[in-house]
Amino acid sequence: MDKFLEKAKNLVAKMTPEEKCSQLKYDSPAISRLGIPAYNWWNEGLHGVARAGTATMFPQAIGLAATFDDALMEKVGEVISIEARAKYNYASAQGDRDIYKGLTLWSPNVNIFRDPRWGRGHETYGEDPYLTSVLGLNFVKGIQGDGEYLRAAACAKHFAVHSGPEAVRHEFNAEVSEKDLHETYLYAFEKLVKSGVEGIMGAYNCVNGEPACANSELMDILYDKWGFDGYFTSDCWAIADFHTYHGFTETAPESAAVAVKAGCDINCGNTYIHLMKAYDEGLITEEEIDRAVIKAMRTRLRLGMGAETEYDNIPFSAIDCKEHNDLSLQAAEKSMVLLKDDGILPLDRNKIKSIGVIGPNADSRAALYGNYNGTASRYITFLEGVQDSFDGRVYYSEGCHLYKDKVEGLALPQDRISEAVAAAEISDVVILCLGLDASLEGEEGDAGNAYASGDKADLRLPESQRYLLKTILDLGKPTVVVLASGSSLNIEDNRANAIIQAWYPGSKGGKALAEIIFGDVSPSGKLPVTFYQKAEKLPDFCDYSMSRRTYRYTRDNILYPFGFGLTYSDFTLDISRADMDEPAFYFRISNNGKYDSGEVVQIYIKDETQAFAEPFPRLCGFKRVFVRAGEYEDIRVELSEDCFTSVNDKGKRVSAGKKYTFYCGFSQPDKLSAELTGEMPLIFNAEI
Repeated sequence: MDKFLEKAKNLVAKMTPEEKCSQLKYDSPAISRLGIPAYNWWNEGLHGVARAGTATMFPQAIGLAATFDDALMEKVGEVISIEARAKYNYASAQGDRDIYKGLTLWSPNVNIFRDPRWGRGHETYGEDPYLTSVLGLNFVKGIQGDGEYLRAAACAKHFAVHSGPEAVRHEFNAEVSEKDLHETYLYAFEKLVKSGVEGIMGAYNCVNGEPACANSELMDILYDKWGFDGYFTSDCWAIADFHTYHGFTETAPESAAVAVKAGCDINCGNTYIHLMKAYDEGLITEEEIDRAVIKAMRTRLRLGMGAETEYDNIPFSAIDCKEHNDLSLQAAEKSMVLLKDDGILPLDRNKIKSIGVIGPNADSRAALYGNYNGTASRYITFLEGVQDSFDGRVYYSEGCHLYKDKVEGLALPQDRISEAVAAAEISDVVILCLGLDASLEGEEGDAGNAYASGDKADLRLPESQRYLLKTILDLGKPTVVVLASGSSLNIEDNRANAIIQAWYPGSKGGKALAEIIFGDVSPSGKLPVTFYQKAEKLPDFCDYSMSRRTYRYTRDNILYPFGFGLTYSDFTLDISRADMDEPAFYFRISNNGKYDSGEVVQIYIKDETQAFAEPFPRLCGFKRVFVRAGEYEDIRVELSEDCFTSVNDKGKRVSAGKKYTFYCGFSQPDKLSAELTGEMPLIFNAEI
């Protein structure tokens, strides 16, 4: 028995039933006689410590995913946990144990971004299970550290089969096959659990007829098959859905009892205030309550409750420091994806005298945030980034409202168009900043779109922006379109000279954009999601089958492929050797261009034997590398431990394949990627 478990059992043995029940609500009160301080389990750290004042703000999770950089993810996690610990230190020293001041960070979100309409997709690492697992695992390593105590506790969410629709999430039943469940929806969770993630958060919806927070199949997989030994928390107020929406139970006490007995330890919400009543009514035993309380206490002890830890002296000054903000800038630089460039980029400062920076996201801080965000001490918008980096004249116009037909309430529609045209006409180059923000795509109730659900109706820009885009492009000025969004968009008008997908790039996003536009930094991000042409051609939003979804299961309706992203340089890749026993590939990557640049080596595998394998090659290895112009690097790319396996229709992962084809390059091996990049991947055949 580990020392934390033993201590937890001893503590719980001294508690009364009432005290035990009190410790399972997210805002757990103090038990002074046992030396247990009050604790609020609810804290957020998706891309920086959120909702607790000043903190370093990194790019939104989907932007971090676009870096394809596992080492960066660990550093980001480390910074977030250092700042969370610093906040905990000063807050608790002053008796402040409020929400968002604890050490249990409810991140990362490793749900699969299966449909581009899902409003919360930008909280995830994209559509690929393997990429999600690698990035999530390294983020967790950074959060939790490798000391005797956890620096902070990461929490993988939302377990499981959860990715919209937001509007009906409280009553929705996600129906999923065993193959899709194990191949896609559970893959990253399993990797994180087996690597020691401390927390798991359940989802709102039902999965195949049972609520996720008390789902017998999911809990059996989590505890019995994977051996999870951390704590399990509900999503917020999800236990109340059992009786209010799902019809799974009839009363709050019954819901509380069912959830705890199933393995849900902490209630984010208030249903567990009925747990004592459930105990009095014989719906749950004290022993069953004990199991949950012991797990909760063990996590708190692992975080250092009642002990001195190596993190107690992390100072206030660690928060929002220069080193952390430099990392945020680096992440933003690596995250932006160059989708199109006819040669206009990078701009030569010596050849242009004026730039028009136009659009509703040009000077928008909200376009930097994403959601679940903290507060930076300084923001650099896209406009400010260009102004700081260019000595010539910068003309600015908002151009239009983000989604309304006018900026000023008393004005006529399109009240900023004349100004935008004037600014564009007098400028040598236009940088047109369009897209969304978290008020249009996000969580149910948080976003203010037509349905207040957070999900997108389609993949188009809002009508006000479509009008602005056409008006500016009709002028014939050299134009760079910059898209801030957390998901797939189609601007539909392809006349722009260049398109940059900037995501929600964090507080330093404007500086990163300017560096890329002027060639101080080469773009090197890759799409972690497929950009589709039309929403109407997608499967029904409520259909959780992976058929015709993501790069692994479709080649139709694609605008820009998963894994795609241009740089300013020209790279070649050579296979030095392949070792199928490790398994790993050894490459020489050469930068034959004029720009120092990052690039992402990507390896895809196709099982040529099994009929039940994915129909198209899947990502099984990747490595980000930086190579200076005219130089080369010799690198090793490790392959997934599961690369020679496939999941059959019964949900079993088997290794019965014999012939495999590997595709090695800088994008996935599809026809559209080849057309967009002008490159074909290297092919390597293996028999196992």
